[in-house]
Amino acid sequence: MHSEDYGAKIKKLRIDMGLTQNEVAKELDVTPGYICNVENGRTAMSLRVLIYYAKLMNISLDSLVGTLDESYESTSLDRELMNEVARMDNADKKKLLQTLKIWNA
Repeated sequence: MHSEDYGAKIKKLRIDMGLTQNEVAKELDVTPGYICNVENGRTAMSLRVLIYYAKLMNISLDSLVGTLDESYESTSLDRELMNEVARMDNADKKKLLQTLKIWNA
């Protein structure tokens, strides 16, 4: 996603929640000018602010930043899949591998 699209998404989320730039800035402990710059694509949010912004908008951080880079969603999905596989015992891993081989044949 381009920075101007990112800013537009941030702005749309804020407007959809019925919040002003001043209200968001106060909740995130930043200046209204910072929020304006983000919404206009002149600056990017720091990770700390992104986390608080996602909480304020009642969305997951993944859903907020996952749309910024198309490869992020794929990476996130790969990581989630690997975490699930890591919890499996070897017998279940073998079954999963056989299933995947059949599925991809």
